[in-house]
Parts: sequence; C-alpha cells; structure tokens
Amino acid sequence: MQKEPRNPSDVPADDASALPGAAVPDAVPGRPAGVFVVSAVVGLEALALIGLGIYAIYAALTQPMFSLASAVFLIVLLLGLGAGLAAVAVNAFKGMRWTRSAAFVWQLLMVAMAVPSLLEGNVLLGLALLLPPLAAAYYLFTPKVVAFSQRTTAEGSVH
Repeated sequence: MQKEPRNPSDVPADDASALPGAAVPDAVPGRPAGVFVVSAVVGLEALALIGLGIYAIYAALTQPMFSLASAVFLIVLLLGLGAGLAAVAVNAFKGMRWTRSAAFVWQLLMVAMAVPSLLEGNVLLGLALLLPPLAAAYYLFTPKVVAFSQRTTAEGSVH
C-alpha cells in the first residue's frame, strides 16, 4: 500500500520536510562564539606583530643601529610571525583543523611572556598579555570549537 504523494502547495512552509522524497537538510552549524574569540585574539596579536615590524623598519631607517644584520633579522622575524598569525586567524575563522595547534602554541608563548611581567610587578601589562591568550586557549578546547574546526581543506567553506 502506497501513500499518495502530497501536493507541495498543501504543505505548510515549516513542514516542507514532510513531502515524500524531500531530503532533510543537514543542520549547518554556525560559527560558535569561541571561534570569534580565537580569531579575534590571534588576529589582534598578528596586527601587533606587524605594527612592531613596521616600527622596526622606521627605527632602522631613522636611528643609528649597532648591527644591520640583527635589524634585518628582527624586521623579517616580526613581519613573518605577523603574516603567519594572520593566516592562522583567517583559517581559524574558516574552521581549518591545523590552526588550533598553531594558535595554541602561540598562546603558550604569550603566557610565557606575561608571567615575568606579572612577577616584576607590572600588573597591567602582565594582565594585558595574559588574559587574551588564556581566553583563546580556553576556547580552542571547547567542544563546539573543536567540532567546528574539523575541516582539512578549503572546499565546502562555512558561510
């Protein structure tokens, strides 16, 4: 015994999945709030490194330097780290899997820089260096962010 096919105009709009042969769309998860936090923190850290790299270029051109090689190395290091972190921030927002490890390692380095500032008594700088990385590291391991960041390729990007 077969059921007669239903007319699509008779089905309410919110019950469109009740039609025979109608595929139930997979629930596309939106970006969890933790993804926004991680991307923002890593993105701001990238901007800070790029800003320091630009300042290092300005300082190298306007102030006497002891070593040209060390100035060039510092500029390349700051700009390279800034570009790498910017790539991590953008791809973390897209949900790429590899970004979680890179972001976590960088947050650990930020915590390692914040602790001496706190121990020396520079509390405001220490907290400014400590709290954003702790928030990013926390959100990197929340189940929603882990579930969102399981993509390995750029295909099928989340909108």
